[in-house]
Amino acid sequence: MKNKLVTLIGGGGFVGRYMAQGLMRSGARVRLAQRDPRQAYFVRAQAALGQMQFVAADLTRPDTIARALDGADMAVNLVGAFAGNLDAVHVRGPEALARQAQRAGLEALVHLSAIGADPRARSVYARTKGEGEAAVLAAYPNATVLRPSVIFGREDQFLNRFAKMIETLPVVPVLRSGARFQPVYVADVADAAVAALKDAGSFGGKTYELGGPDVMTMGQIQRFLAEVTGRTPRFLDLPDAAGALLARLPGSPISVDQWLMLGQDSVVAGENGLLALGVTPTAMASVAPGYLVRYHKAGRFGVRAAVEA
Repeated sequence: MKNKLVTLIGGGGFVGRYMAQGLMRSGARVRLAQRDPRQAYFVRAQAALGQMQFVAADLTRPDTIARALDGADMAVNLVGAFAGNLDAVHVRGPEALARQAQRAGLEALVHLSAIGADPRARSVYARTKGEGEAAVLAAYPNATVLRPSVIFGREDQFLNRFAKMIETLPVVPVLRSGARFQPVYVADVADAAVAALKDAGSFGGKTYELGGPDVMTMGQIQRFLAEVTGRTPRFLDLPDAAGALLARLPGSPISVDQWLMLGQDSVVAGENGLLALGVTPTAMASVAPGYLVRYHKAGRFGVRAAVEA
């Protein structure tokens, strides 16, 4: 990977910042591409001189993607959304990116999708993710598709969101308490992508589902968060009928599409792709308590004092 130029589409986001770190450690040069590059400038502090570039690019505008790939050796698509025009973001944009990558003769392309991606899915998110995978592979057959379960890490919008609810609510409603997840650490996802780029000959044209070492239900995750933050709320497991109604109410914290997504487990089917890509899965319990301390009942310094005592 030394001196290879890798374009990260959406590289200033949650996963992108970790992927940039992994690529730079491997000696690659990184071009962070997103609509407003200024949002990604914070990554510069981790780069050596001349190792980081920035370019304005919008996945839904093919002309900007062509510019972002100009002169690149490899590319990774990290763009995803839960709302808005998902056909444009998950299908037409990635297809245009893959076509441009094929036209430009890129050595490798990694496309980040999600477990549950299926063109026949009821939820728009899962359906468009599935259609996007098919479109990418049709345009660039040697692309590597990565399907992670829910991703956790310091900046995540998963554990942090629920920890905040547990911090503020005496009674915490739990939707789809039995829904199963296999939370995967963001740095592991980044390492898997770097591994796929390094050896496109072995990993290209294949799809890998990525998960951590533990399978947990939604209820178990909520109770884990309460334990590590020293909170004792009452958990109220809502029946499906109540959850479906809640998702349809104006101002609901969950959309109907997200409710439909919860109806399908986010668990690796078959072999864990992390292992196939040479990455050892990181347990949530070994990482999450360190950044969830901000929600602890005793506060950050209270936790430290208890440990030292």
